[in-house]
Amino acid sequence: MPHTVGAADLVRFAGAATEAHGVPPEDARLLADTLVTAELWGHPSHGMLRLPWYLDRLASGATARVAAPETVSDNGAVLVVDGRDGLGQVLTDRAVTLGVERARQHGISAIAVRNSGHFGTAAYFTRKAAEQGCVAILITNASPAMAPWGGKEKRVGTNPWSIAAPGGRYGTVVMDIANTAVARGKIYHAKERGQPIPEGWAADADGVPTTDPRRAIEGLILPMAGHKGYAISFMFDVLAGVLTGSAFGGAVIGPYEPTGSSGVGHLLICVDIRAMADPAQFEQRMEALVEEAKATPTARGVQEVFVPGEPEIRTAERLRTEGITVADDTWLSLTRIAAAADVPLPPVVDQEVPE
Repeated sequence: MPHTVGAADLVRFAGAATEAHGVPPEDARLLADTLVTAELWGHPSHGMLRLPWYLDRLASGATARVAAPETVSDNGAVLVVDGRDGLGQVLTDRAVTLGVERARQHGISAIAVRNSGHFGTAAYFTRKAAEQGCVAILITNASPAMAPWGGKEKRVGTNPWSIAAPGGRYGTVVMDIANTAVARGKIYHAKERGQPIPEGWAADADGVPTTDPRRAIEGLILPMAGHKGYAISFMFDVLAGVLTGSAFGGAVIGPYEPTGSSGVGHLLICVDIRAMADPAQFEQRMEALVEEAKATPTARGVQEVFVPGEPEIRTAERLRTEGITVADDTWLSLTRIAAAADVPLPPVVDQEVPE
């Protein structure tokens, strides 16, 4: 039976468990908040099911408990940072701080991070930059998940990206997508729940389309939009891996592997809106764009048109009241973590919520 818990209790649990692995309290809470925020946004694929992955990498030493990034080069608007195997969330959060700061000085900034790790949902970080008056673009590479177009062996990552901008009274408008038909975490989430995946998501190790999430994990995730998704992902490995001086292609190790330097690279670009436009006028224009989209007549069976990022905020508002439902397999993992780290499980508020 699924377990439903409050968001704040889940943050406290994940933070305490991470801190028990030697991570400083502030960094541990950041990791916890990124995971629970993903749950609140309706993306459990990037939520608590990943906590044991991060903790296993901390325990093995593959991820440094205390992030100690080192500046490789500093050219004012362009900064290259070696993450030295720190937690991807911690390194990316610091990149946002630097990116906004440098954008305010130079109008635009590019922060390259090498030797990092998986950072969770990219929108968590681009939203932060947008809330400080920037349009932000964040690109990361990832371990191989798809085959080059026409191939049958995985050599290219999902290589997600996010763009966020202030939307005036509509809050932050934000896009966050992988370049595959689906984020790999959604296939892991289907496996956790014992559910088949939709056709068109993945192929097995022989390149044959499958709806079995276990065979999909062993095989290939299919690119979005056919060859276009492959091409975008390939070029993002150029930006996040090759250009930053980090690992790329088959050399990147995913968060579900307990050992080995991850070698993930990120590229964050921040544009200070004030360098291009009056911020108030920009927000008015954004509001007009949003309103035009939302005023579109809906197709049959559709109640409302949403703009990017809006469904997540609606879902978060609901789940903050209802609580977050954790799948059985994920709860079992959290139970093991609680015992190993000697921290109490979050209290269950309702066990009757259906999946």
